[in-house]
Amino acid sequence: MRVAIAGAGAVGRSIARELITNGHQVLLIDKDPHSIKPERVPDAEWLLADSCELSSLEEAHLDDCDVVIAATGDDKVNLVTALLAKTEFAVPRTVGRVNHPNNEWLFNEAWGVDVNVSTPRIMSALVEEAVTVGDLVRLFTFRQSNANLVELTLPDDSPYVGKPSGLIPFPENVALVTILRDGQVYPPDGEQPIEAGDELLFVVSADVENELESLLNPDHAPG
Repeated sequence: MRVAIAGAGAVGRSIARELITNGHQVLLIDKDPHSIKPERVPDAEWLLADSCELSSLEEAHLDDCDVVIAATGDDKVNLVTALLAKTEFAVPRTVGRVNHPNNEWLFNEAWGVDVNVSTPRIMSALVEEAVTVGDLVRLFTFRQSNANLVELTLPDDSPYVGKPSGLIPFPENVALVTILRDGQVYPPDGEQPIEAGDELLFVVSADVENELESLLNPDHAPG
């Protein structure tokens, strides 16, 4: 997979290293000459250019990219980069970094953003996950599909403790992605039972989140 990352600062370089480790081809783009440091990520391609300029993105061959990540420290730049990538180069997947929470509402399909990543929201979700059992925690939003990645830690008194996941009558538009237990990842193959304390990860349509939470934990159903 070829991935272009706009913003070669600490965040962009960290993402690039991770993607390269996973076998992907990465291009880092930045208009600041001081940010162009190929020795920091030697296996990446580097381009000194402004990701808000159409000519720069043409030079980067964005039409050959599978994903564009707008990871600069400027929300305006990230929005313009995502919009150009989507509308001018038909990039299949765009990810936008949200620096200021007040701007999060802008990072949607209207601006060409398929997935937005807001550090405050992620940190808040992780805190909630650490202190709540039985409550549904939204971890990630897929803007284009109106679906969310959510987590629920199964409480001891759930009616489905010990039941195979395939026998649980999940609502429509709910997919159990994985079961996390004792540091291990278990695929939800239908026969795998769920146990108290399991962290269950779902992709779920936003309009059935409450129904899912009520199913697995009636005592904590949203009121």
